[in-house]
Amino acid sequence: MLTGNMLILVFIFALAFLFFLILKLKVDPFLSLITIAIITALIMGFKLNEVAGIVSGGFGNTLMGVGILIGLGVIFGEFLAASGAIEKIAQAVLKGFGNRRSVAGLGLTGTVVSIPVFFDAAFVILSGLIKSLSKKTGISVVSFVTALGIGLIVSHSMVPPTPGPLVVTENTNADLGLFILYAIICAIPATLVGGYLYGLFIGKRVNPSGDFDENAGTDENNPKPKKEISTGLSLFMLALPIILILLNTLSQLLFPNTPISAVLGFIGEKNVALLISVLAAIIILKPYISIPYQQLYSQAINSAGIIILITGAGGAFGAVINESGIGDHLIETMQSWSIPVLLLAFIFSQILRASLGSATVALVTTSSILGPAAGDLGVSPILLGLAICSGAIGLSLPNDSGFWVVNKFGKLTIVQTLKAWTIGGFLAGLTSLTMVYILSLFSGILPGI
Repeated sequence: MLTGNMLILVFIFALAFLFFLILKLKVDPFLSLITIAIITALIMGFKLNEVAGIVSGGFGNTLMGVGILIGLGVIFGEFLAASGAIEKIAQAVLKGFGNRRSVAGLGLTGTVVSIPVFFDAAFVILSGLIKSLSKKTGISVVSFVTALGIGLIVSHSMVPPTPGPLVVTENTNADLGLFILYAIICAIPATLVGGYLYGLFIGKRVNPSGDFDENAGTDENNPKPKKEISTGLSLFMLALPIILILLNTLSQLLFPNTPISAVLGFIGEKNVALLISVLAAIIILKPYISIPYQQLYSQAINSAGIIILITGAGGAFGAVINESGIGDHLIETMQSWSIPVLLLAFIFSQILRASLGSATVALVTTSSILGPAAGDLGVSPILLGLAICSGAIGLSLPNDSGFWVVNKFGKLTIVQTLKAWTIGGFLAGLTSLTMVYILSLFSGILPGI
């Protein structure tokens, strides 16, 4: 079994070979990811009788979390699009923010939605807006994908009660209320810089080729609804799964261990909430849909199949990297670095995020090591926690299942995903870290800092 710096070299080699297979040899991403996962496990020295189990376990564990969600989300999106609800919501966003600021509007919408709703679920639910907004404004679809993805991942990585940031507050012993307040203060500039400004920048320099259909969204491809749906009903249908999930979160905070929290916890579980929303869409949106339901189901299942396979394969690759022990090696190496503690926390979390493919794992791991030492390090627990969260935002690579959710639902190529999602997230993380340092200037003045 390989140890030490050899693990890092193999990880870099695996990523390079993965890009070579997909971009140069044009091998399907699913086949490429599974192949790389197995080859990487063998090179790292896993026992032959363990390799298949680790790969299939990573595949299954990933789909256990998002498989049903992706399937239901695609069906939900098909019904919203066929009823004209997506068009109405896009019009509402444009009316509220205007054409020029519509990218910022979608990014900030993502920032708000991702506080109570998991990243994967929120991106699946809101991704239908991308194509419609791009068509109406003439702004590149890449700009909207970047804004939505970055807006969602910023809150997912920074703002409790999302599990990762919540664990950070516990491990650093930070005041939860103040942590949420300062996290939001850091999250908004991060979204605007990494999602909005960078999204506009990269959108002008990347042509939406790949799987994106320039003619998608036209009347020829999407027959007009039977009758026009209202903006209010459209917004309600889009918000329904979000409301149900939010009720679950609030009930656990306000009424823990009660029958109310049990009931709301069940209907607000992300898979159940989306199932309820799909069933509601089937019934409520029927007067507005002219396409046969069987056709909608077929389109959704065909779309969901490849997304599920690729997402699971990304999880399999990530599982191999996790099992290799690269995280423990990075921890031992970085603890000896003589750099400022806030920057160390950021780098620590950022490297774990990139190497392990999970923002939550990076948050939990980093905060469990540095959090208890906040007092000894002479830094505010809130600032330390925010620096850790900032590091978990960016550098999403193909070993992250979220990379493939953005890639497939955003309909980008691999290179476009790296340019928009990976780099945009990195810039958002740097912006958030900058805000943390700005807050540190007011140490002793602001409460908790």
